[in-house]
Amino acid sequence: MRIVVSGASGLIGSALVPHLNAHGHEVVRLVRRTARQGESTWDPARGVIDASVIEGVDAVIHLSGAGIGDKRWSNSYKREILDSRVKSTKLLASVIAGAAKRPSVFLSGSAIGYYGARGDEPLDETSTAGTGFLADVCKQWEDAAAGAGVRTVLLRTGIVLSPKGGALKKQLPLFRAGLGGKFGRGNQWQSWISIDDEVSAIEHLLTANVQGPVNLTAPAPVTNSSFAATMGKVLRRPAMLPVPSFGPKLLLGAELADALLFTGQRVIPTALSASGFEFAHPTLEIALRALLNK
Repeated sequence: MRIVVSGASGLIGSALVPHLNAHGHEVVRLVRRTARQGESTWDPARGVIDASVIEGVDAVIHLSGAGIGDKRWSNSYKREILDSRVKSTKLLASVIAGAAKRPSVFLSGSAIGYYGARGDEPLDETSTAGTGFLADVCKQWEDAAAGAGVRTVLLRTGIVLSPKGGALKKQLPLFRAGLGGKFGRGNQWQSWISIDDEVSAIEHLLTANVQGPVNLTAPAPVTNSSFAATMGKVLRRPAMLPVPSFGPKLLLGAELADALLFTGQRVIPTALSASGFEFAHPTLEIALRALLNK
């Protein structure tokens, strides 16, 4: 397949593009700098894209957007988080809809933040949207993908585990030093997926008979205290030092800390499993041992 990918330099995209290439696909990366071979320049903030890049391709995978946890959530950065997702998604949906030869599928990024903080409630793709900033962002993000005129899949991604980036990379030094532990009470749910299963699931959804929202999470979400205990077990280090809420809230701001660390969602990948996808890493211990060569 010939596939256009945005966000190719991010945590997911940087693993996805080599995976697709290794499986015989041809990838064209959308970039904001001067394009090199295999790339095409776009500027979604200004609504600028070479529409010809979409003509005749088989699929578009859209993963770009400002990092949720990269900065404190000032009003201006919250606007950047929203606009970077909504404007880019609307632009791609419009170009796809207007193409003379449309791709067969549009895989558009989203996140399990769609569900908001829901405690112990099991959540699948039929669950309603939640409340809060991230839920509002995800709702507008998904709405922006409408109207492409092709099969559209909304990739509601959970916490992607990779030693190369994201939450796992940030936590590893503390856990390796024996200083890891649960955040707050530790009863908040973490719906995770290994980077390997994330990219395999995205490739699977290129041809699977499914559309609409799909939860990209492993089938066994865990509480934060269970996550910490499993990390300690795999690394053979104690993981007994709880992180009180006031530290991260002071560092990150209360709203961001609550959204990323002290609340969560118990998400079930019903649609992905029903489509026939098989997880290489269905449990957290299996995933961590594979990712950390343990």
